[in-house]
Amino acid sequence: MVNSLHLQGTLIWYYYICPREVWLMSRHLEPYQGNPFIEIGRLISEEAYKRDRKEIMLQTPEQTGGMVIDLIKTEGEDIVVGEIKKSSRFEKSAMMQLAYYLMRLKNLGIHAKGLLLFPKEKKKIEIALTEELENELIEAQNEIKRIIALPIPPQPKMIRYCKKCGYQELCWS
Repeated sequence: MVNSLHLQGTLIWYYYICPREVWLMSRHLEPYQGNPFIEIGRLISEEAYKRDRKEIMLQTPEQTGGMVIDLIKTEGEDIVVGEIKKSSRFEKSAMMQLAYYLMRLKNLGIHAKGLLLFPKEKKKIEIALTEELENELIEAQNEIKRIIALPIPPQPKMIRYCKKCGYQELCWS
């Protein structure tokens, strides 16, 4: 089970899509990696923005939950942290995952700007960490901890994302 003190950005991402995914991921049950949508996302992440630093793993001794940041660069005096996604279909999830990274960095004394990148759509969205986003993240983290503590996963609930989900066999078999 995930260390409840330091959640990972991936759990934030899944929380805004499906609570059952949060529980499954917290148990280290990975989605089916042969799922074509997962493979497409991985390919886009590998191929897009090749000139910028990518896949930066940040972990400090006092923080056991590491962060894997898709992209990091500087623009003048500013540090820009980017999250690369294949589609803006999950824009809210992506925004909250990136805001979570910005909040974790802020807690380390690093102030950064966020940039959501959707290369297939040639779309970029700037994200600033606001007090409102921080409050929402605190509530989300509390709810994620509650979900993780459940002895069994939440019941599956059919939503529009199910047909492309890497976990669908664990819900609908």
